[in-house]
Amino acid sequence: MCGIAGIFNTKNAASDHIINKLSLMSHLIAHRGPDDQGIWTNEQKTVGMAHRRLSIIDLSQHAHQPMVAPTGDVIVYNGELYNHVELRHTLSSHWSFNSHSDTEVILAAYKVYGVDCVKYFKGMFAFAIWDGEKLFCARDHFGIKPFYYTKQNDAFMFASEAKALLPFLPAIKTNRQAFSEYMTFQYTMGTQTLFQWIYQLEPAHAMLITTKGEKIWRYWDVHYHIDYDHSPSYFSNRLEELINESIKLHFRSDVDIGAYVSGGIDSSLIGILATQEKNKALPFFHGRFLEDKAYDESEYAQYTAQQCGTTLHICDIGAQDFSKNLSKIIYHLDFPTAGPGVFPQYMVSEMAAKHVKVVLGGQGGDEIFGGYARYLMAYFEQCIKAAIEGNYKKGNFVVTAESIIPNLETLNAYKPMMKQFWSQGLFEPLEKRYFSLIDRGSDLGSGVILSASERDHVYQQFIKIFNSAKFEKAESYFDSMTHFDFKCLLPSLLHVEDRVSMAHGLEARVPFLYHPLIEFVSTIPANIKFADGRMKHLLKETYANVLPSKILNRKDKMGFPVPLTEWVQGELKEYVMDILHSGLARQNSYIDYKKIIENIDKTDKFSRKIWGVLCFEVWQQQFHDQSQKFKTMLNHNENLYCVAS
Repeated sequence: MCGIAGIFNTKNAASDHIINKLSLMSHLIAHRGPDDQGIWTNEQKTVGMAHRRLSIIDLSQHAHQPMVAPTGDVIVYNGELYNHVELRHTLSSHWSFNSHSDTEVILAAYKVYGVDCVKYFKGMFAFAIWDGEKLFCARDHFGIKPFYYTKQNDAFMFASEAKALLPFLPAIKTNRQAFSEYMTFQYTMGTQTLFQWIYQLEPAHAMLITTKGEKIWRYWDVHYHIDYDHSPSYFSNRLEELINESIKLHFRSDVDIGAYVSGGIDSSLIGILATQEKNKALPFFHGRFLEDKAYDESEYAQYTAQQCGTTLHICDIGAQDFSKNLSKIIYHLDFPTAGPGVFPQYMVSEMAAKHVKVVLGGQGGDEIFGGYARYLMAYFEQCIKAAIEGNYKKGNFVVTAESIIPNLETLNAYKPMMKQFWSQGLFEPLEKRYFSLIDRGSDLGSGVILSASERDHVYQQFIKIFNSAKFEKAESYFDSMTHFDFKCLLPSLLHVEDRVSMAHGLEARVPFLYHPLIEFVSTIPANIKFADGRMKHLLKETYANVLPSKILNRKDKMGFPVPLTEWVQGELKEYVMDILHSGLARQNSYIDYKKIIENIDKTDKFSRKIWGVLCFEVWQQQFHDQSQKFKTMLNHNENLYCVAS
């Protein structure tokens, strides 16, 4: 796990002060790699790379980066290649290895397979390889590891974090299209970021940059080739095999490993299986809010830890922690994304980093196995509609209104959300209804300034992705919903997972995001994954004898809830008001802070309005208001130390 950066002058002219620029980029991502650092440039000073290392596999200097191969190819790499042992064996007849690192395996694979090497990788990665003629860059299947780039004049520049590119931009400006997406979903879609001129290489994509231009392509995707020929027991057995395989591979490390345990099914299962695989107690980590029992789930996490005979390290979190750390969190995120759960994640990661260098988590389980209450909410409405219209047999329904009723208790805590959801648009087509469920902008009112055309553009982008699921034949609404979240929400959550861990020099691993597992799950009929509207049905059935019943049968799990609304209307009101008032003097066409402040006490528990606006303003202060500082960094970084290799 590391931080990478690089520069390629596509006109083959020497880049002025290239080492100085790379040194600055390395400095801005130094937190990602506290163990080692390096810079490489070619003789002509037209290409250069920088690296910050967090040593996990092969701790020796043989794994130092940027790594230069005997062939002359040079790589900077961030991530873990979990099948590097098997690939090393396959490639050993073509390559003489000098290290035990997975970095060298990628170099060898590129030499043998060229740009198709990514098709052989199982893991999380973002890397760039210079082969003397072109720059080859790639990002893992799910976007676990980040890759940002910008093109300024004749220079292509890339880095693990957007902040490393800011000193080289013409100015620090907000991308208006991305702002519209952020205020709608609290994440952006596609290649856009909130920074104008900074883009991200999308998950499962690769790119080639040459003096003649660039080429970007998708090398992997999810295809729903539904298997109707096998029984539920077959799918359950195969699912267990693949998850166990993934757990085993994710344990490849030369440093200690722990696990996040929230008290829900996904993280509890990962923690239990990890303990079984290692055959010894691993440290577990959990965050709790003591001020309100409704937000304290530590009893479930503690129960899982006791079942595994391990220690649960608990991070007690309060309102003052929020006010002390929000600015730091937004800085490390580069730009706001996802919900308030990023705050406790940051706090727990800080604690975990004091004990281990690698931590396992359950990220991805909700999107893969159907764990969000909104899936049940949306499907219940469609079942009622079909029952009224008498066309069950004509639609792609995996459950009936009668069979879904026993599982509706899960929605008890979501009654206010359901009331709002059903207050308008009832029985419209599913894509419109699902958009309504995930639309965080619906309660923004006139406080956030979005034109009708901007809202429509976001909706059209949503429709394009929602309907992009590649079904071999017509399938269920369930797969369409999970597909959109897999494509759009999950990368945002992984953005958070990466930044809050790397802020503390900690590597986060997510065993559910193992692409052979995802390929298999996409073949399972929805009526098996979502039987009778039971969320995560197949996962629960498969591990019914592994998960404690107290965890397995929970009806009240709500993600990683944060008492933000209570804080904003209580002890943190002055803190929040100070931040929002500071935006009153800002002359922009994005937010009417006066209207936001006027309605701050009317925010309901499920609203993300204050969170979205608050994070946007802190982001403005952290980056836009510091624009001059970033611009002058290049002229004042002579004292930044970075080893040139």
